[in-house]
Amino acid sequence: MGENTSIQIKKDTKLKLDSLRLSKRDTYNDIIENLIEDSLELNDDTMKDIQEAIKEYKQGKSHSFEEVKNQLGF
Repeated sequence: MGENTSIQIKKDTKLKLDSLRLSKRDTYNDIIENLIEDSLELNDDTMKDIQEAIKEYKQGKSHSFEEVKNQLGF
């Protein structure tokens, strides 16, 4: 296990972290690591989606606002 450090957080932040515990044994470090991991995964997935959308746009696979509006009946 690595070296530990202390951080100061607001009470409401602590309560939010407490609500994210998956088990009573989870430490705050566990909770924060899970949040970081989830964030990184989301960012990777989001970047893949953006790259795919750019590729589709360049291939002409897009619709104008007017086309979408008409298809939805507005």
